[in-house]
This record gives sequence, structure tokens and C-alpha cells, in this order.
Amino acid sequence: MSFSIIQGGMGVGVSDWKLANAVSRRGHLGVVSGTGLAVVLARRLQLGDLGGHIRRAMEHFPIAGVAQRVLKEFFIPGNGKAPDKPFRHTRGPELHEARPATDLTVLANFVEVFLAKEGHAGKVGVNYLEKIQIPTLASFFGAMLAGVDFVLMGAGIPRFIPGALDALAQGRPVQLAVNVAGTLPGESYTTQFDPVAYCAGAPPSVRRPAFLAIISSATLAMTLARKANGRVDGFIVEGATAGGHNAPPRGPMQANARGEPIYGPRDIPDMQKIRELGLPFWMAGGYATPEKLAAAQAMGAAGIQVGTAFAFCAESAIDPAVKQRVLAQCLAGKSDVLTDANASPTGFPFKVLQLPGTASDVDVYQARRRICDMGYLREAYRRENGTVGYRCPSEPVEQYVLKGGAVADTVGRKCLCNALFANIGLAQVRNDGTVESCLLTAGDDVENIERFLPPGQTSYTADDVLNYLLQPPTPVPSQQALASTSTA
Repeated sequence: MSFSIIQGGMGVGVSDWKLANAVSRRGHLGVVSGTGLAVVLARRLQLGDLGGHIRRAMEHFPIAGVAQRVLKEFFIPGNGKAPDKPFRHTRGPELHEARPATDLTVLANFVEVFLAKEGHAGKVGVNYLEKIQIPTLASFFGAMLAGVDFVLMGAGIPRFIPGALDALAQGRPVQLAVNVAGTLPGESYTTQFDPVAYCAGAPPSVRRPAFLAIISSATLAMTLARKANGRVDGFIVEGATAGGHNAPPRGPMQANARGEPIYGPRDIPDMQKIRELGLPFWMAGGYATPEKLAAAQAMGAAGIQVGTAFAFCAESAIDPAVKQRVLAQCLAGKSDVLTDANASPTGFPFKVLQLPGTASDVDVYQARRRICDMGYLREAYRRENGTVGYRCPSEPVEQYVLKGGAVADTVGRKCLCNALFANIGLAQVRNDGTVESCLLTAGDDVENIERFLPPGQTSYTADDVLNYLLQPPTPVPSQQALASTSTA
């Protein structure tokens, strides 16, 4: 693992194949986001697949009939659907997926990784969230069919992921436990994937990707290294300054005057214990400077993971107009990131970039009619008859309560699913003409984003980020450099 920089796998589609391809070409680890890729693929096809990249990748999909069925269902030729028409609805993940839904997931992950790897010999990774469990196995298989080199996973305790990767690489059936609220003693719920059954015969040969767990504590690192059901190949040690979902503070929840969770000494990972595990690790969360890279390596890290800097570069999939607004705000010294303890339906703190006109505005949030029609962050729960239902604290309050949810859990919850698709130009249009609003996430380091802008420019590229990070660091006393990493 010779690369010193991992480009973060961000949001829904922000770190798409174009960004990952650009980073991997430079010999570092480009990473695509695996979250919600089935819907990303379906909506890109409905927009006409301008440039034909998706269809080009689909031609290489090795399982007969799948690409043709997906094209027939979703592709709209020419310029795609009319701007005022809604995207075709795609059902959220469910425990017993029908074959068309599985096809879409497998194919979408194949396409994204295939395009990220196209035209170079660099390494490519894919990032998933452990808490989104139902599509995981089909997603893995699709990415592995395209030759993905690394799987990254956080937002949970991925103890059983290494074994799943082993089984899929060997063409064996595999199952993963699914968290279902209200499960009775002795009950369990699982999701399954059988490569032989899916391929109606011997599956194509695939290799097992390396597995990097995204962790925030030495305790979790030690648990995974010693108790996972297969090989863990390394760690990404992510601090609370990183964008997206953050691990909650350890101990009783305390908040500052803005309602943000307060992180303290117990939330600083014990790097000595992590080093003692003998596995490579990368530091994440506020490390996007040459000095921080050098300091991380000085304390034993293989390098750093960088998210926010890449999120707003030219190759990322964030809507270009929105991206320019963010850059202008940062250049004016007005960037502001709120660690919102309530925004995410998952209950994890979520970093929200405050940007007028997006769902970070109270007025925009309150004006939106509550609806949960994508379902990636829903909670599975046990109905009285033993079947599995799904509920989300961001759905209409009365529906959530009827499903056994507590009213208190709905306060301040935002529909991240719809908002994150809006961020990348795939916003749903409602029947009344309203369009879903963006909700951007960024790390605290967004305030320093101007460091990547070439002189006289108002945008920057992935190459600009890499060139900046890889320049010789400004010499600083070693103790000062190491101290600067203490909050990660």
C-alpha cells in the first residue's frame, strides 16, 4: 500500500467515478461512494447518459441480460427526461429484494468502479456505510466484478465484512445479519447473496479486495483486528472534524450553545494502541496540508484521507452552481459548518454546511413536506406478526408513531436521502412542481479551501489538491506538528 493519500468516499455520488479516476491516475487511492448507487445509476440513465459513459461500462457487464433489462426500464434517449418531470420511483432497500432491485444494485456498483478504473493502472476503492446493511452484499459483488481494489467501511462495527468479502471472492453464498429493532430472543434476520444462483451457474472469477475499516477509537480498531471474521487490512482513523456522519461523543451527551455535541479527551483515539496492532492506518479529519501529512507519517501513519478538499474540486459531482456558491462563501470568509446532532435519521451527529437556500435554512426545512420515499436510512423493525417493517424519523410524524417510533425522535430530522441526491443534480421533482433542496456536508476544514485555488482562479482540480498536499512541508518543530494532530 504505497499511496499516502486516500480521497474520501463522500456522500451520495459526490466522489463519483470521475473524481476517483483522476486521483487514482496519480498513484493515490481514488474512492467512489457506494451509497445509493442503484438510484444514482437509474437517474443518470433517465437524464440521457450524456457522453455515453454509463452505457459503455454496461457493455462490459459479464452477466447476460442484466444491462439490457436496466436500460429498457430506465434509459431515456436524447436529453433525457424533461426538467419538470419527476424521476421514476426506485424502491428503497428491503430485506427480501426482488431480482430487478438486486440487478440494479449489482450493475450500478460495477459501472461506477469500472469507470473509475478505466484508462490507468492505479488502485480504486469503494466506500460503504455499515448502517446501510441490506444492499451491502449485492453492492460488494458488483464492485468486485469490476475489479475493485479496496473496500472502505465505517458508520458501524463491520466485524463480519471481511468474511463476506472472502466468501464472495470464492464464489460461495454468504449472509449478513441485519439489525431489526424489537427482535425477540432467539430471532435473527439476515440478508443473503449467492453468486452461483445470481449468475445461474459458475460466477466470473473475482479477487478479494483489501478491507479498510473507518474507525474513531483504538477500542474499535482492536475489536476488528482481533475479532473480525476475516482479514482486516488497515484502518482510517477519522476524527470529529471530518465531514458527513461523525461518531457520537463518548459518555453523556453534552452540547455547546449552538446545540453541537461536545467532544473531549475520551474521544481522542489512543494512537499507540493503534500502532501496536501492526496494520497500516491513515489519519482523517483536518489533515489536508503538507505539514499534517508529514506529521501523520511521523507518528506511524501510512498517510492521510482527505475529503472536503476533493468534495469541492472540479471533478466532484456536486452541482457546479452549488459548488461555486460554496467556494465564493469560503473566499469571503463566511463558511460555517454546524455539527447537527438531530439532522440525520440515524441519530449520528452530521456535519451540515450552512448555505442559504438549502435545507440548512430553518425556513427551507420547515417548508418541506415530510416524505420518506428513498429509504436508505430507514430503520428495520419487527412487527407484531414477526414480519419486518421500515420506519424513518424523517417521515411524516404520524406514520412514524404508528410504526412504534417516538415523537421525540422526529424533532429536527431531515431527509438526508433526498437532499444528498439534490446535491449532485439528481433532485426529485414533486407532482406539485417543488424540487428537493440540497443539504451539503463538509468538514471543519472547508474554511481553508482557498489554499487549493491557483492564483486568479475561482475553481480548482483534483490535481491542484494533490500538488498542494505533496509539496514539501514547511519545517516546524516535531512536537508542535504532532500536537496539531491531537484532535483527530
